Amino acid sequence: MSNRKISNKMWGGRFNDQTLPLMEEINSSIDIDKRLALVDIMGSRAHVKMLAQRKIVKQATKRKILKGLDQIEKEIILGKFSYKKSLEDIHMNIESRLHKIIGNEAGMLHTARSRNDQVVTDFRIWIRESIDQINKELELLKQSFVELAEKNFETIFPGYTHMQIAQPVKFSHHMLAYVEMFHRDGLRFHETRKRLNECPLGAAALAGTSFPIDREYTAKELGFDSPMRNSMDAVSDRDFVIEFIFNASICMVHFSRLAEELILWSSSEFNFIDLPDNLVTGSSIMPQKKNPDAAELIRAKSGRVYGALISQLTMMKGLPLCYSKDMQEDKESAFDAFDTLILVIKITNLLIGSIQINKENMEKQAENGFSTATDLADWLVKKP
Repeated sequence: MSNRKISNKMWGGRFNDQTLPLMEEINSSIDIDKRLALVDIMGSRAHVKMLAQRKIVKQATKRKILKGLDQIEKEIILGKFSYKKSLEDIHMNIESRLHKIIGNEAGMLHTARSRNDQVVTDFRIWIRESIDQINKELELLKQSFVELAEKNFETIFPGYTHMQIAQPVKFSHHMLAYVEMFHRDGLRFHETRKRLNECPLGAAALAGTSFPIDREYTAKELGFDSPMRNSMDAVSDRDFVIEFIFNASICMVHFSRLAEELILWSSSEFNFIDLPDNLVTGSSIMPQKKNPDAAELIRAKSGRVYGALISQLTMMKGLPLCYSKDMQEDKESAFDAFDTLILVIKITNLLIGSIQINKENMEKQAENGFSTATDLADWLVKKP
């Protein structure tokens, strides 16, 4: 029996023993990174096209690989793809399935490529697409704020500092402050997208490859602006992940502040707004209660995203160049941060689009606490 059969791994040629179940459990990432399946296929298509264009693999081999990848893509979309933990990650799951479909030529797909540059290419594409989705949802949310402001353009509202009535303002002005905040969030995501849009493919494990590849070709094919300049940086950089979650964290600060105001304003003590019945809950023993649970959960979920940021920073802070297995932990927290943020944006959009404004009470409260004292003082100073 050969070592490869004993080890039962695609990389197991030099190993004599099978991986222990607990080692397999901690080493496997397929339950998490299967989310990268479609972008992994996208990267593989670009790579094999480049290999054929450079005559590193035959055109016939390219066609067989592309046809096999098409079949795998359909299986994934239809939910018929079988993920195996023993194959560790999404890359080896797809390559194994490709081997079953087309035979030994599947191995040619990994020519001039390592899982190190493969996974970070996948991840950059995934985050790029996620940023596009976030910015699309933020644009819709900003429009909802603008529409709410337009509907209540003349509504007088008590402006606060130190949680005390300070000066009267327009409610529309207050709402448009959040437009500014979410606009800055969108700009931050946009700048991160620009910085991350470089292609790591061709870096291989860390030192590039001796094959005559065309990195410009794969970069263009995958929508990147250019290849990355340094192969060691290409496989070990996770700045783009940290930036992505940092941007999400600041965005969640804004959502949490908004949620706090919605919670206060919907209370009987303020009575500025009424939240729709389909976005609140009741109490198990107090029938009179109308709890702003959606807003409270928005406020609480900010902690999940902040935790994801700390997780990424802690993971990366002590790593030497180049790739270390620690980096396998980079995806779960990023996925969770994205899922949390996109849910919060959508639920907030529903809240802003359906709240009812108590104009009379807003204006009444704006008259309290000597709110026009500053205007009176200014008038006295300017009076001839």
